[in-house]
Amino acid sequence: MNVNDFETVEVSTDLLIVGGGMAACGAAVEAAHWAKQNGLKVTMVDKASVDRSGAVAMGLSAINQYVGLKDGENTLEDYVRYVKNDLMGIARHDLVANIARHVDSSVHLFEKWGLPIWTDEDGKYVHEGRWQLMINGESYKVIVAEAAKNALGIDNIYERIFIVGPLMDGDKVAGAVGFSVRENKFYIFKAKAVLVAMGGAVHVFKPRSSGEGLGRAWYPPWNSGSSAYFTIKAGAEMTCQEVRFIPVRFKDAYGPVGAWFLLFKSTATNGLGESYMQTRASELANWAPYGKVKPVPANLRNYLMLLDVDEGKGPIYMQTAEAIKRLSDAEPDEKLRRRKLKELESEAWEDFLDMTISQAILWAATNVAPDEKPSEIAAAEPYFIGSHSGASGAWVSGPEDMAPDEYNWGYCNMSTVEGLFCAGDASGASSHKFSSGSHAEGRIAAKAAVKYIVEKGAEPTIDAAALEETKQTILAPLGIFEEKSPLTTDPDINPDYIRPKMFMLRLQKIMDEYAGGVSSQFRTSDPLLKKGLELLDFLREDSEKLAAEDLHELMRCWENVHRMWQAEAHMRSILFRDETRWPGYYFRTDTPEMKEDWKVFVNCKYDPATGDWEMLKRPVIELIAD
Repeated sequence: MNVNDFETVEVSTDLLIVGGGMAACGAAVEAAHWAKQNGLKVTMVDKASVDRSGAVAMGLSAINQYVGLKDGENTLEDYVRYVKNDLMGIARHDLVANIARHVDSSVHLFEKWGLPIWTDEDGKYVHEGRWQLMINGESYKVIVAEAAKNALGIDNIYERIFIVGPLMDGDKVAGAVGFSVRENKFYIFKAKAVLVAMGGAVHVFKPRSSGEGLGRAWYPPWNSGSSAYFTIKAGAEMTCQEVRFIPVRFKDAYGPVGAWFLLFKSTATNGLGESYMQTRASELANWAPYGKVKPVPANLRNYLMLLDVDEGKGPIYMQTAEAIKRLSDAEPDEKLRRRKLKELESEAWEDFLDMTISQAILWAATNVAPDEKPSEIAAAEPYFIGSHSGASGAWVSGPEDMAPDEYNWGYCNMSTVEGLFCAGDASGASSHKFSSGSHAEGRIAAKAAVKYIVEKGAEPTIDAAALEETKQTILAPLGIFEEKSPLTTDPDINPDYIRPKMFMLRLQKIMDEYAGGVSSQFRTSDPLLKKGLELLDFLREDSEKLAAEDLHELMRCWENVHRMWQAEAHMRSILFRDETRWPGYYFRTDTPEMKEDWKVFVNCKYDPATGDWEMLKRPVIELIAD
């Protein structure tokens, strides 16, 4: 494929939204409202189709953040305490509270747009847990995407465009560059402000699934660290890059466990039938004060399970049959009890069919009847996700009425780079926003971005020569393959280049073995991390020799470059934090305890001009007491 055949398409706008998931759709709805009042243009660009883009693409069985402020169910303080305790004290109270005070309105919009939310006989929402609402969510993303498309107008939405990186005007963001994955077109998007919402990262680490299961993951496999790459390369300060998330899920197909724990009140046991949450309860005292809070932080629940696995007490089981029997037996009438049993069994299958169909297929393939036998669960591989129980993302400015001076330097949700706003998985230190909170945060960031444009926005100045050089760099893998592939009989084996799949497997091997992946039961150390960074340097050198046969493979090349940068930020941050704060997510064998003087944010910043990394400590300011 000749790179000279590529047409250059230039698009000028006021606000550019990059991404198409829940945060981006929230941003689109809000930005369209305020832009119309100010005569501004808003453009959204996504590498997928917005209808099925992002972490909610396949569907969801529950909305995981609903505070219930209007009905007095909870307070903002309640939610902030929940979040900071689950993250072992490391959370931006201002950002968490700001999302929590707006999230209910997003949920009400979803219902208005047509999302079926479960209600009881009195018309009240059915809760899965304290903060979760049950939904019929197979079409969740389609419903939210429709609202975004209606708000922006289809002419302002560009789909199937892979955004590679930022376009800069000195120290200010000036847009983004990328290419179509369907046509020979190179895109230049010029903007007065950019809102990043391109998701987190999966497949940085080797997954548990291999062989025919390669690509299976709990988090969507197409989320490749593009948010992190974009903000890092723009020079933004990043935070919590050491905080990876390792969910426990039904083994092999990654089916959700939340409904079983929260709605069905199921228990998890080891292979001997022992409940590790009970037999290992004394271990929680070693992680005070967070080992004593309720609910027990997710990473500590993982840790107790992993201790059983280390002692050879696996496999670990979700006792589904016991849970269903207990709930059905609570009904004294025999006829009603049988009906209740059928309802519970139906809900168990629907939980998967709403969001992880492969788990239902696996149950069927292995003759699992959840009311008759337990199912195996396991810890997945690490993911980088700022919206769930992880916290990685950009360091962003907080709301004026909540944020202390150390957390506020301008417009809400703006990164340390002027004009660059972040939401969803792109913003850090504000976990447990999930789908609804990401949508709300997108709205928050979009409103602030429009305000920035009105007050300070200026037409960007772009260096045409530098832009042409960027285009050649981005398209280079196509030229490498075209020139070098005829020189070997097998295009997959060539001394002059590396193809993206092999590059990804090499990255995963480095991270798995040196940064605490599945094969080491999530353990790492100073010497291992330093060796991993050394090997990552070699991988970066070889990234210049990535080759692509077509547009799809070109996208795969750059996805893996994005993953590589996320990997480096992670290893540098986990090395810098001289303690183990999240056992169950990772364990530093050389510093195996939590330390009070490390109750800080670990931040990092890459200097695009020099190529140097700066590691920083930022204070955790407690706005809401325990």
